[in-house]
Amino acid sequence: MTNNVDGALSFPLSVQRLPQKGLNVKIEANAREREALRDLHELQDVKSFKADLQIVPWKKDGVRVRGEVHADIVQSCIVTLEPIDARVDAEIDTIFVPENSRLARPPLDENGEMVISADGPDIPETFSGDMLDAGAIAEEFFELAINPYPRKEGIEDAPPVVVHYGDDDAEKPENPFAALKDWKQKT
Repeated sequence: MTNNVDGALSFPLSVQRLPQKGLNVKIEANAREREALRDLHELQDVKSFKADLQIVPWKKDGVRVRGEVHADIVQSCIVTLEPIDARVDAEIDTIFVPENSRLARPPLDENGEMVISADGPDIPETFSGDMLDAGAIAEEFFELAINPYPRKEGIEDAPPVVVHYGDDDAEKPENPFAALKDWKQKT
């Protein structure tokens, strides 16, 4: 995650000589960046986007990024397609290490097998060079916090829509298995 080629936000930082107390980074998306966020994440609108991050050294060469992302967005209801106002609040706590670091490798047990625990800590992500893109990190957590199936209030209990076709055969959809009705297997 050294640079944000595909994203809407980019805030590259050199992590080569981070102060021991770290850096505080505040990102507020301007109108152009909010439009790009809207288009890339298939939203109707991004009214606001703010990220407050703290970037501190971790162990010898690693970097820890902690903070929050807050955004006001407009999504489309998956049932009615009507606009829905939504709030995105995401917590960030992730670690990055150089790509050649032994800390980026998953832990192995005594048999040499990879140990993955759903409850355990995540393996650090890697970066190359001495740059880390704080904007890309904030955008990634923003995307993960967006509700993938937004529904307008009161729609949750709505019955499914049933389409009835008239007696006219021209209105009925073609059965995809109709071609197989006369097929017989030869034995």
